[in-house]
Amino acid sequence: MTHSSHSTPDSTPSLISATKLRNLIIAVAVVVLTTVLVLGARLQTQVPTLQSLAASAVPLETALTNGKPTFLEFYADWCTSCQAMVADMARLRQHYSDRLNFVMLNVDNDKWLPELLAYRVDGIPHFVYLNPTGEPLAESIGEQPVDILTANLEALISAAPLPFGNSTEGNLSELKAPFTAALQGDTADPRSHGQQF
Repeated sequence: MTHSSHSTPDSTPSLISATKLRNLIIAVAVVVLTTVLVLGARLQTQVPTLQSLAASAVPLETALTNGKPTFLEFYADWCTSCQAMVADMARLRQHYSDRLNFVMLNVDNDKWLPELLAYRVDGIPHFVYLNPTGEPLAESIGEQPVDILTANLEALISAAPLPFGNSTEGNLSELKAPFTAALQGDTADPRSHGQQF
């Protein structure tokens, strides 16, 4: 009796079915993995960062002239307390940006030296609450709980006294970045933690 290397007519449909099933499983797996990767990439890009918040912040010049109250934040990319507050700051901005300017000034940018001096910034994050005409009403320094920020922003929008203004409580990062601009006269660099005049 000779054995043929050919399949019997009955086994051919089962081989075709097995191949189709395998190809179907591979196709479904590819679709599922692609969907997971695309959704994961979208979610990753939606996570706010200090850089993305700063890039979408209202320019200081606009905030001082548009007639809205302003929440001004002095920050640095390396500031761990600033980074820890990013998610809360993004949610606050999403909720209040139609009624309030959110301004972010990077303390490592020499352009903001006059503001650093004017607001006596010696630790970050440093928040300043400005009325619609740009006058400072209160400040707070360091990492702030979102409920305190919310209460202050609600009061700022409604022109009421800020319940938690002028607070210097909370976690903060000392300014320790190198400063390269030459200062005029007897003015101290606010990032030096020297005595304020």
